[in-house]
Amino acid sequence: MEQLTSSLAPRATSQKSSVAASSQQGAGSVAKRLSSELMTLMMSSSPGISAFPRNESNLFEWIGTIEGPNETIYAGLNFKISISFPSNYPYVAPTIKFDTPCYHPNVDITSGAICLDILQDKWSAVYSVQTILLSLQSLLGEPNNASPLNPDAAALWATPDAFKAQLTKHYRPIQDTA
Repeated sequence: MEQLTSSLAPRATSQKSSVAASSQQGAGSVAKRLSSELMTLMMSSSPGISAFPRNESNLFEWIGTIEGPNETIYAGLNFKISISFPSNYPYVAPTIKFDTPCYHPNVDITSGAICLDILQDKWSAVYSVQTILLSLQSLLGEPNNASPLNPDAAALWATPDAFKAQLTKHYRPIQDTA
């Protein structure tokens, strides 16, 4: 009887292994999506943006650069960013932060955190790394002062000379690490 009961009981290890297999499949599909997005980004002709994995063994951690758009206060400046993709990307937005100090109404000057609706409540799985980078580049010249992370920068935005002075004070050019 004991032998019959134990053969009918579900095995805990089989459930764990199916969860692990499902998780590996999920990570595989995310890696496939990220590889595809990397190729699209490399083949694109979008000026002023770039991003790639920090190292070839981890597709979930990227670094990128964004050039300030022409004819904005950020023209000629380059910003380094970090991108961390969750295991359930693209259904959940990546975490992105400025590594280069960025004096901007929608960027926290200390942490590099970004307030951009498409990275929070307006996220959609149709967005890609390229669309995110283009949105960030656009945000540099067109901040949302109604939702500032940096209230001081938002208050100065309307006075370009004072804003430029603060931007220059905080900006640190990207250093080559090679």
